[in-house]
Amino acid sequence: MTTIKPITLNELDALIAISRETFRDTFGAQNTPADLALYLDQAYAPKQLQAELENPASRFFAIEQAGQLAGYLKLNVADAQTEKMGADSLEVERIYIRKNFKRQGLGRQLIEKAIEIARTEKRSDIWLGVWEHNQAALNFYRSLGFEQVGAHTFVLGNDPQTDLIMKKRLTDEK
Repeated sequence: MTTIKPITLNELDALIAISRETFRDTFGAQNTPADLALYLDQAYAPKQLQAELENPASRFFAIEQAGQLAGYLKLNVADAQTEKMGADSLEVERIYIRKNFKRQGLGRQLIEKAIEIARTEKRSDIWLGVWEHNQAALNFYRSLGFEQVGAHTFVLGNDPQTDLIMKKRLTDEK
């Protein structure tokens, strides 16, 4: 059975561990060990993730399968968005799935959760950034109706990289 539930501050240690594990598994082979270590130490430091969890404009949701933490979703609105996309937008900043749980539809369930929240809050669109070299993720988001609308720089350690900004309009959907 799969469940999606909010992540609380009491789960900070588990959030740190899964963030570091999934990011390393997904991007470690394509980046230098030094850049990866620097990024992990900055982005997933306890104080950093605690501040993100305490930010009322950000929300985290865990996805569990058979009682095991399989991944999580991070959503941002208002000033928590990594780009100024407006008050009607909801950002999916992270969809992280553990290696052993990939290709089981969990990412799709998390996107559906994000879309459900965006619709409930009467947001006009949902958007996210995807590394230009992450072809599997690009194909996945395109299959869900996301279209590239721009790009921004994502700095991994000391390496500036390009993320493609992808957006899905919700106001036109029934």
